[in-house]
Amino acid sequence: MNSTDKALAFRIYMILASLFICSLVVSNLIFQKFFTWDFFGLYTFEISVGILPYPITFLITDLISEMYGRKMANQVVTVGIFASVFSLLIINVSEWVPATDWSPISDGLFQTVFGATVLAVAASMMAYLFAQYIDIQLYHFWKKMTQGKHLWLRNNFSTFLSQFVDTFTVLFLLCLFGKIDWELFAGLLLSGYLFKVLVAALDTPLMYLGVALFRKRFKLKGYEELDLS
Repeated sequence: MNSTDKALAFRIYMILASLFICSLVVSNLIFQKFFTWDFFGLYTFEISVGILPYPITFLITDLISEMYGRKMANQVVTVGIFASVFSLLIINVSEWVPATDWSPISDGLFQTVFGATVLAVAASMMAYLFAQYIDIQLYHFWKKMTQGKHLWLRNNFSTFLSQFVDTFTVLFLLCLFGKIDWELFAGLLLSGYLFKVLVAALDTPLMYLGVALFRKRFKLKGYEELDLS
């Protein structure tokens, strides 16, 4: 790969990493809003809006795993951890600073919106660590087992298990710390997991499209990965 292609590959990697980090941090900030979604009368989802950006993160890590390899995917996950911790620090400092009398957002309102963020980020990071590393390991396990074939299999099967780990861990910790009632646990777990599985299945064409564009642009042979070193 020449220097021009390597520079382009690196820029694309940075864009994917930025989208990943943004999705992860935002999901921790908006998680306290819940909504319902009637899926064609078959099932009514009751889920947090914090779940909405999460499928994006798994699609991105799968795409990076496929095109850049395991090391680069793990690197994005690690950077995401630091971004989450740093966002938590900023929120805590903002909460400690008293609001003025004329501030449109009072201390009480700020506390209502962001007060649970500490626990949310802590719970999310623990779940995120387990789920993302499991996703990456399983992805490459299936890639090796299928000798690089059946992209749909590793894209979906790695995500299905890791998404369950993520959903279960976050809800369990939030219930354990009293942020969500235990009676809501089973319903939220089912809705959250089914939603993520549905989205993971629907994003498979996007995965194929992304891989095809990468392989065409960089003229990769077989299941060759991009080397940025």
